[in-house]
Amino acid sequence: MPDETKPPSAGTRVEGAGLWPGKFLRYKWLILVLLLCQMGQVIASLLLPSFSADVIDAGIVPEDPSAIWYYGGLMGIAILVQLVLSASAVFLGAKIAYRIGQSLRADVFEKVHSLALSQVQGFTVGSLITRCTNDVLQVQTMMIMTFTMIVIAPIMGVGGAIMAVRQDVQLSQLLLISVPILAVIIGFLTVKAVPLFQRMQTQLDGVNSILREQIEGIRVIRAFLQQARESRRFGTANTELTETAVSSGRLMAMITPSLTAVMQLTSVALIWAGASRVRSGDLEIGALIAFLSYVSLILIAVMMMGMLIVMLPRALVSARRIGILLQSPVEVGPPSVPKPLPPRGSGMHLRFEDVGFGYPGAEAMVIEDINFDLGPGEVLGIIGATGSGKSTIINLIARLNDPSTGQISLGGVDLRDIAPKELSSRVGYVPQNTYLFSGTIADTLRLGNSEAEDATLWTALEVAQAADFVRALPEGLMAPVAQGGTNFSGGQRQRLAIARALVCSADLYLFDDSFSALDQTTDRKLRSALRQAVSHAATVIVSQRVASIRDADRILVIEKGRVVGLGSHENLMQTCPVYAETVRSQTRPEEDAA
Repeated sequence: MPDETKPPSAGTRVEGAGLWPGKFLRYKWLILVLLLCQMGQVIASLLLPSFSADVIDAGIVPEDPSAIWYYGGLMGIAILVQLVLSASAVFLGAKIAYRIGQSLRADVFEKVHSLALSQVQGFTVGSLITRCTNDVLQVQTMMIMTFTMIVIAPIMGVGGAIMAVRQDVQLSQLLLISVPILAVIIGFLTVKAVPLFQRMQTQLDGVNSILREQIEGIRVIRAFLQQARESRRFGTANTELTETAVSSGRLMAMITPSLTAVMQLTSVALIWAGASRVRSGDLEIGALIAFLSYVSLILIAVMMMGMLIVMLPRALVSARRIGILLQSPVEVGPPSVPKPLPPRGSGMHLRFEDVGFGYPGAEAMVIEDINFDLGPGEVLGIIGATGSGKSTIINLIARLNDPSTGQISLGGVDLRDIAPKELSSRVGYVPQNTYLFSGTIADTLRLGNSEAEDATLWTALEVAQAADFVRALPEGLMAPVAQGGTNFSGGQRQRLAIARALVCSADLYLFDDSFSALDQTTDRKLRSALRQAVSHAATVIVSQRVASIRDADRILVIEKGRVVGLGSHENLMQTCPVYAETVRSQTRPEEDAA
């Protein structure tokens, strides 16, 4: 898990730095109008108690109707101005906050797609989902609160205090006691709340990860009757999140009653002290009413600040988490000056030179000292035990990660110097874990080439040995594909994924254990058709089965991240004990049966 507190190191390429100023500057004129509306609204609110005092002292007490109409009219104008400016400020604040939230969510989504595979594994999928949804929502909600209250609260509080002092200095001395008490309460509760909110977001990551895992693995859970176990696992994570949320909520719930109690006691003290002065004639009744109104405005301002502070700790935690994601170094970024590949169809060499890869912070490298050269029309098979590094090699070629040491070149160009779009268009990739997006079969196949015609799709399906079952579907190419391709069998999904890669007419094809769900007859037919269909291209096939790669031009044998054999099947049977033992272990049952 990435450090939630440390920023990227100096000198590291970073995206997302300066994000916030840029987004706010985009709406600078709207924000300026918003601030002016809020200032006008506050000024109108501060004038109302003064007009109210004038109505009483200059109109009602001396029984002067003209004064009542005059100051009453001013009160009406102030109320109207306040309503119009308040509605305008709320509208503008919500619009700006939602627009920034939309842009921020898009930036997070785009950033996730720019991460290297190792970075995605470091953040975890559950955490990335939380940052793109809940964290952005927390920041957006805080922005709405800020845009509608950030100017009103301090100006109303300070302005109310100033106007209260103008009405009566002696009564204003009581505010010197209550305001510091309010500040201490707010500061204490905020300090206590921040760690709780940070813990809560981390626990929410855990709940999302468990939920996602259980939904995707529901068939396995039911097959092994593990519903009770998984329910307990989810229940434990859910309970921990709930307990933290209740603790933070209980703490935040103390803010409003605490602030209200202090301010109401202040009001009681003011009425008690002011009543005796009105009785003695030292204070006019209108001035006392105005003073109490200003105290109410101060109370409202403090309550607004309290509401902001309730939201602030969690929003700050969410903003920090989003910032860490957006400012993560771009480990697999586009080159500043892309270099072109040779023309399409001219054939390209794939070369590994002393390539090694290790995850950041890991004690050992996943693969080391990998060297091979693959030319156009050649097939390279890769075999090895589980966890030996076979898929890591494929991921490096597809540039899901960049090598830690050494160089990988395609057509004589370092992969890091090739524009991602051009690399993607020249490489057909079938991942180990086949995933199909929802839509139709045609939509799925056209991910490899959006301009491909139906004839091209059927050709790819024929080669992938998938045309028969697609033709058997009533809708044919327009047959629906469920999310993940769950409405097809494992073998059908693999064949559709292979067809998807073939549609792009690439110069290099990567098959990462892509025949594992196929029966031997289908596997043999597919490999035979595949060899003819991609005879112009270089092909890399990763497999656990010797039968899938024994006809390859060269076979790379990997053990614990190192090359222990490279050659043809016949050559390796004589020179590589690891490969020979693998072949014997897979053919012995057939021999025994014979």
